[in-house]
Amino acid sequence: MLRSRTRTALGLAAASALLLTGCASGTTAPASDDAEAGDGDVFPVTIEHAYGETTITEKPERVATVAWANHEVPLALGVVPVGMSKATWGDDDGDGVLPWVEDQLEELGAETPVLFDETDGIDFEAVADTQPDVILAAYSGLTQEDYDTLSKIAPVVAYPDLAWGTSYQDMIRLNSAALGLADEGDDLIDELQSEVDAALADYPELADSKLLFSYIDPSDLSQVGFYTSLDTRPGFLTDLGLPLPAVVEEESADTEEFYLTISSEEADRFEDVDVFVTYGEADGAIIDQLQSDPLLSQIPAIANGRIAILESSTPLAASANPSPLSIGWGIDEYFAVLAGALG
Repeated sequence: MLRSRTRTALGLAAASALLLTGCASGTTAPASDDAEAGDGDVFPVTIEHAYGETTITEKPERVATVAWANHEVPLALGVVPVGMSKATWGDDDGDGVLPWVEDQLEELGAETPVLFDETDGIDFEAVADTQPDVILAAYSGLTQEDYDTLSKIAPVVAYPDLAWGTSYQDMIRLNSAALGLADEGDDLIDELQSEVDAALADYPELADSKLLFSYIDPSDLSQVGFYTSLDTRPGFLTDLGLPLPAVVEEESADTEEFYLTISSEEADRFEDVDVFVTYGEADGAIIDQLQSDPLLSQIPAIANGRIAILESSTPLAASANPSPLSIGWGIDEYFAVLAGALG
């Protein structure tokens, strides 16, 4: 099932696009004063995850990360990885680095780390070439085989439970603990939560709204795809107290998948959805298509145009999958798009 999850994530334009290629020279990860202050005598550190537990005996000096966004944890804590995944979905300038990561690298005065090409899976040779002391993958879809292979290179922090189901808070907790910066990680979580709460307070109309995070293929309106509560996108909103549509709650209870589809013939199951959140083109053509469809047009939210469009493959669309650095970059605009659909 883990492999099917990874294929689904790669196949959806909305998913955690894990596509990457090596392009810059790696350097030993510099640490900020705050990071140095957190070292103490915390090692050895043992971290439990889906594939058992990993013990890190001493402070890692060379940090590599694989999969989506794991590199943002060390960067947010002042540690520059020697290697990280390259972003292609949501990358606005084609350099393989999302804008909020570019901003942080500039703030730290650091060059871009080696970028791993994960288009066809993890590039184990490229990871090994960076000679890491630890490999962070708390948010990922590592298979057992992936984990075993990476573990031959360095200690690996895998996801805690479900593939691609790690919240940004747990990603921070696990990855920061591996760096000996657990306290700093907790502080980061608190800071981000305060920032999110303040942004949400500006849009009180969202508080009781049922948002369906969906993916609707314009070339095939015979089914509606949507993310379950196990996915980080609706999970993020649920953590903030927003209610789930009935269809998401019902279907999430009986699956370990983060994405499901339902036939458009069951359009009545989406009756209580207040806003459809979906990916699409900026021209909004998808709205006309949905409202012209004989089945989907019966859904009240679609009939009334309550559709929030995140323009495909833009940084804002990528930031809807919240991460330590993307939250500060785009949370206000993200909530504004969601609330705008209610109007």
